Amino acid sequence: MMTARDKNDSPIHVESGTGDIKVEAMQMVPEERVWDALKQCYDPEIPVNIVDLGLVYEVKVEEEFPGSANVYIRMTLTAPGCGMGPMIAADVKRRVQQLQGVSNVLVELVFDPIWNPEMMSEAAKLALNMG
Repeated sequence: MMTARDKNDSPIHVESGTGDIKVEAMQMVPEERVWDALKQCYDPEIPVNIVDLGLVYEVKVEEEFPGSANVYIRMTLTAPGCGMGPMIAADVKRRVQQLQGVSNVLVELVFDPIWNPEMMSEAAKLALNMG
């Protein structure tokens, strides 16, 4: 078996054994799947997911080798002294790590820019009676 790339530079497997050639696209980890996993994470004190709260600033998926993605998440908390921070970051890492094809997850908590309610989605503001 060998790995080749298609016209979009996506990796594909090429197998040959019986004279037939089998070509199948290798699974990449779409950034959208990471965002969907993040929408399952909540601050236990607020009934809105961290994406709609505006806590996630950046998601990067780097896949040097197919099926072996490194995911980098830059996020914040509603307040720098939030005692739930380590628990939320651990939940983020656990949920993203469970995605097929993800090998490593790095969650970086940052406080620049500082979170404010304007960062919330309209759905979050409605759910919290702020819209």
